[in-house]
Amino acid sequence: MSRRILLHVALTLSTLAATACGGRDAAPGRPLADAQVIRPDAISDFTVLYAKNCSGCHGLDGKGGAAIGVGDPVYLAVADDAAIIHVISDGQKGTSMPAFAQHSGGMLTDYQIQVIASGIRARWAKPDALRGAIAPPYAASGPGDPKRGAAVYGAYCSSCHGADGRGGSKASCIVEPSYLALVSDQYLRTTVIAGRPELGAPDWRGNIPGKPMSPEDVSDVVAWLDSQRPPSQGEAYSSLRKEGGIR
Repeated sequence: MSRRILLHVALTLSTLAATACGGRDAAPGRPLADAQVIRPDAISDFTVLYAKNCSGCHGLDGKGGAAIGVGDPVYLAVADDAAIIHVISDGQKGTSMPAFAQHSGGMLTDYQIQVIASGIRARWAKPDALRGAIAPPYAASGPGDPKRGAAVYGAYCSSCHGADGRGGSKASCIVEPSYLALVSDQYLRTTVIAGRPELGAPDWRGNIPGKPMSPEDVSDVVAWLDSQRPPSQGEAYSSLRKEGGIR
């Protein structure tokens, strides 16, 4: 074998050895360290978790979309962390809100749900959101009176939603069976209290200037709305009366 060939072989072997000793990360086809995929249950960044799990319904900035805005400071002043964590974890049976916790069939760990709940409050809550007012409690203390609720609706809601709840010049129908099939009584209560500012719907203080709704008013108008549900429309309707949640 010629001296030139021997030199070429030696150089080739030396190059291969250097490549092998230089670290496996440099090997052709091997993903770089920063290209490694993070396990879904190891993600702990609020921005990522909220964007992937919440923004589709509640809006990228928490201001609402298909569902109530969880970034609304008034809503966050009414709903405490336990309520928020509960509905993220277990969802809302009979509505479009699924369970996200692994123990309820979802994909998120308890820690990830805590990150989402804490991040929502840290990012969007405001200490002076209620401006000294005392809001009706998030959860009802008992069933409302639908008969009285009809009068409450007429006083506080009909100017926007129409005399019979089927819509007016300022707001849409709220007694449509398809709508009532997708929302719980707690959702209705939360909406009456916190409003839907992104849709122009005021909170419990803004329907009649200087005359906020009382806790009884809120419970009664929700009872009236519940009474508008069709008597027999499948599981969604029968379960709605029994379920709570932040929605």
